[in-house]
Amino acid sequence: MGLSEVVTEGIVIAGIVHDIGKLSIPAEILSKPSRLTDVEYMLIKTHSQVGYTILSKIDFPWPIAQIVYQHHERMNGSGYPQKLMEKEMLVEARILAVADVVESMSSHRPYRPALGINKALEEIAQNKGILYDVDVVETCLKLFSENPLAFVDGPKQDDMDLT
Repeated sequence: MGLSEVVTEGIVIAGIVHDIGKLSIPAEILSKPSRLTDVEYMLIKTHSQVGYTILSKIDFPWPIAQIVYQHHERMNGSGYPQKLMEKEMLVEARILAVADVVESMSSHRPYRPALGINKALEEIAQNKGILYDVDVVETCLKLFSENPLAFVDGPKQDDMDLT
């Protein structure tokens, strides 16, 4: 995407700490093997704000707290917690949002098996420009097509339809 090494380093750090706010969520909710109640889901959604609060006290050379705060925002304003739209989001947060979706869908969760990398890449492809930044999605899809990663679950990458 043509980002500087300094910006890229900040994205890596934000990726490592982006869910630090989940420390405030009871383990019983995070590991619940069934669907969350509305109240439990609302509590989970506070993790971005809690992460921001924790990280804003640390003097980083990057806007880590803001990136963490924005990583569940969506381009059309349907995300949380601020309902930001398009360019109101930091580019770093737009990158983290796509990476988080791909990782989340590709991985096992207590309430569902892994959906696989193909489903994750199809999700971002189908919603580019709606939920996810077009440039970020295109870069992600390009990276996966040029450098396929071996994920344990899901069908082979060449079986997916990204059109």
